[in-house]
Amino acid sequence: MSAPSVSFGAGPLSRAAALVHTLLTVEALLLAAASPGLAGLLLLGPDPANLPLAAVCLLPLGPALSAAVYALHRRSADLTDLYPARTYLRGWRLNAVPALKLWAPLLGWLTVVAFTLTHFAATGLPGWWAGLLAAIGAVSLLWGAHALILTSLFAFRARDIARLAAHFLLTHGRATLGAASLLVLAGALTALLTEALPALLAAPLLLSLLHSSRAVITRTQEDFTA
Repeated sequence: MSAPSVSFGAGPLSRAAALVHTLLTVEALLLAAASPGLAGLLLLGPDPANLPLAAVCLLPLGPALSAAVYALHRRSADLTDLYPARTYLRGWRLNAVPALKLWAPLLGWLTVVAFTLTHFAATGLPGWWAGLLAAIGAVSLLWGAHALILTSLFAFRARDIARLAAHFLLTHGRATLGAASLLVLAGALTALLTEALPALLAAPLLLSLLHSSRAVITRTQEDFTA
């Protein structure tokens, strides 16, 4: 009795190759889409006075990240049905404006928080305010992680995305904890090695964020879509 045949593109090596190809393609396109702002960041010095300019440079990163999440979510494990570049570009066209509607206010808020912390001595506020501001900034980043997933995968209004992201921030602790661990990892890579490393590892980090957000995605599909 002959063994069942396995079609091309269905084996474990093919799936691994498809994953590597998708990650490399998405990473390259993400860096290309964000390159105008990233190039601007290289020209800025570490002076805290440059924080507003740095925020402007980071604006293209929002749509780039959203398109990457879109492409990674729709990736195929079959080498015969693999078009990550086409999927990424479609995700950028669909999500660039919706992502900016959330990314720009978040960047503005985080810039205010960072600018206040870097000039905290001049504010005359008690020391515990610095800890409170840092905590608010961290929570804002976690909200942004949920908002990134939602705006990349669902066609909701910006205000609805904002409300859902806040809702899931409180009700899906495991997903929030997963996002927090990835933010800590990115921060550690930046502090211990180089600030370029999180950018170079953006695709696998976003894939991990997608995996940790599976419950959020499923809940949104079941409760908030037709």
